[in-house]
Amino acid sequence: MRLLFALLLFLMFGLSCHRNMVPAPAAVALASNCFKARMEIKGMCMNYVIKVLDGDISKLNLEREWKDETDGKVYSNVFALGSRCSFPDIAEGGEFFFSLTGVEDAGCNVCLAYRPVPAAKNNIVVSKTACP
Repeated sequence: MRLLFALLLFLMFGLSCHRNMVPAPAAVALASNCFKARMEIKGMCMNYVIKVLDGDISKLNLEREWKDETDGKVYSNVFALGSRCSFPDIAEGGEFFFSLTGVEDAGCNVCLAYRPVPAAKNNIVVSKTACP
């Protein structure tokens, strides 16, 4: 009975994976830190894996090589999304430009379903234009 109750709670709350739309904290992107990236894995509950395609990677917290335990695929120069509250909707495989924010998101709810991501995380802000 307890197992059934726990499963019911998980289905009700764990799979909802919605965010309360709270304005992102005022963060000034560091202009010299512009990078081109691709959304490699768009996992549930914003468990996102991002691959850096261009830019000075020495400024980022990266996993030079990371193996996804769900399918065994190996990725290079990837990190997990740290700034979940302010990240826009980008499709898996989509390329975008970003800068480091230096500010952690706070005040939004993200469900806690597990999906493997790299240990390395970065707080980023997506740019509407290409890097200069």
